[in-house]
Formats: sequence, structure tokens, C-alpha cells
Amino acid sequence: MEIIADKKKAILESTLKLIKENGFHGTPMSQVAKKAGVAAGTIYHYFDSKDTLIMELYTYTQHRLLDAILANSHEGMDYKAQFFNYWISRCKFYIQNPDVLFFMEQFVNSPYYNRFSKEQDERFQKEVFQFIASGVERGILRPMNQRLMCIMIHSSAHSAAKVHLLDRVTLTDEELQQLAQMVWDGVKSN
Repeated sequence: MEIIADKKKAILESTLKLIKENGFHGTPMSQVAKKAGVAAGTIYHYFDSKDTLIMELYTYTQHRLLDAILANSHEGMDYKAQFFNYWISRCKFYIQNPDVLFFMEQFVNSPYYNRFSKEQDERFQKEVFQFIASGVERGILRPMNQRLMCIMIHSSAHSAAKVHLLDRVTLTDEELQQLAQMVWDGVKSN
């Protein structure tokens, strides 16, 4: 991830928290500035509008998620271990960063997501798509529509984290392994 100026990062992180608490419309730029501890004019140095801030916040959260997923991955891992790492890292990232989870959920269900270009979104999904495509090409994963497989894998991690965060169930490391195994069993080639 590119290095972000401290003030810009404070603005992005403050916006995440405020959007979780108040939604997009209930989060004015003045409130973001106050929470970030910066002058109102400072926000406009980095973002020309609230819309620009929200769009860039989505990019920022996608980068953070991808960094978390790739952090424990290394070239020597076999495919199944990489898959488990991907799924569990994604789920744990959401659990450890609930503001990101709830922001992303709001973002993809808002008009903002429709304005986010497919090219930009696919740039973030590229790592995941390449990983899935590699598994299908090598006969490790079922030969099925890779976009559908990505939806199933992502949504299961998202849902598990959300259920955990809503205190419906507490997911231990062992239970995360079990859930990853269930997802793996659903996509692996027979």
C-alpha cells in the first residue's frame, strides 16, 4: 500500500468510524474534521468533496484488506494452505476492523458503488481472481464460473465475521478452520 500522510490517514479512519455510527448522509465533512483533529480546510486539501472522500475510502479499505490477506501468504505454501489463509485472513480482518466491514457493506449497497469503475474494482479483485483461476486451471478447484466462486468465498467470510461481531456466535481459531474447511469442501475439485 502506498504511504499515506498522517493527516490523510486520520481523515480516512475518522470517516470510517463516523459512517459506521451515522451512515453516509449523517456524516458531514465538519464532523470528520473534528474527529480527525484537523482544520476543516485540511480535508479539502486531500479531498475536493465528500463524494471523493467516500470513493477514496473504498479504495483505502480494499488496499488494507488485500494487505491483510497477503500478509501471511508466502510462495512455498501449497494451494489448500493458501486458500485457508485467504479465507481466515479475510474473516479475521473484518472481525478486527468492524468499521471497514460495515463501511464496505454500506458502500456496495449505495449509489457510490455504481459510480466506482469496474476497472478500479477489478484491480483490487485481481489477486483473488488470479488465485481462483490458478486453482481451476490446475484442477484443484471445481471448473465453474470463477466470479460465482469468488462471491461464495467472499460472502461466507463476510457473513461469518458479521455474525461474530453481532455477538451471535464467538468464532475461535478452531471454528474459523472448520468454516474454511466447509468452504473448501464446496469449491475443491472432487
